[in-house]
Amino acid sequence: MSKQMRLTEAIERFIPDGSVVALGTCLEAAIPFAAGHEIIRQHRRDLTLVGPVSDILFDQLVGAGCVRRISAAWVGNMSAGLAHCVRRAVEEGIPAPVEIRDHSTFSIGLALLAAGLGAPFIPTRTLMGSDLPLENPDLIESTNPLNELGEPILLVRALQPDVLILHVQRADVDGHAHYWGPLGVTREAVLAARRIIITAEEIVPRETLLRDPNRIVAPAHKVAAVVHLPGGAHPSPLYGYYDRDHAFFEEYHARTRTVEGFEAWLREWVLDTPDRNAYLRRLGEARWQALQAARPQA
Repeated sequence: MSKQMRLTEAIERFIPDGSVVALGTCLEAAIPFAAGHEIIRQHRRDLTLVGPVSDILFDQLVGAGCVRRISAAWVGNMSAGLAHCVRRAVEEGIPAPVEIRDHSTFSIGLALLAAGLGAPFIPTRTLMGSDLPLENPDLIESTNPLNELGEPILLVRALQPDVLILHVQRADVDGHAHYWGPLGVTREAVLAARRIIITAEEIVPRETLLRDPNRIVAPAHKVAAVVHLPGGAHPSPLYGYYDRDHAFFEEYHARTRTVEGFEAWLREWVLDTPDRNAYLRRLGEARWQALQAARPQA
């Protein structure tokens, strides 16, 4: 049975309120902005967001009131600095308070790896002596039972997303998907997540994917939905398809300094823009074409 469906159906079926959702696991590339915007349009609430160095999609979800908790190494605007909505939520509770569980990029990878292995935690020496274990209950200071001197050790609690959303270059209707570019903590996340939503630039025959199995990014049996979604990672880059839209990040940074500015941006780019096709029309053909990269050979 084909797993291909519309984005609205995938979000409605597989991301209920209260879900733990992993996004942006490839670092600053291939961030599933289109899927995040549909989460906002469907007014999801009480989500926990999981990611490494998460970019402005987290900020948008927080500003839209979708988020209760963030487990991440860093949240901000990669090229401009601050994530204004996250800062307002943490410091002022606007539009709602958000709990932050700080990790390093390495420890968020360990947390996902532990879940993928079915282990309750992974011990490590990283972060010992830092303030992160004092603030994050998922980083537990303990002693090494194999060391007679009671050597200190840190236990990184397993973190299992309910859903991982991945944007990839191409996929088939069965859930096989090719991705190339920086992986970040994606390998750990695909093993940890209960299910995966794939959004893809292209839908191609199964044979195209299986003849190059080293690019297959996730076990197909864990993929719950496949969505054909050209441009689904803009303004982040997708290797071999389009470059990073640096100006978009700068514009977002300038416009979202105030609550009113963010709300106007959200209406323009998300709430009054019903799908990715409308989004790309708003972006403009000339701007979109200027970002295009050389396409890979099949």
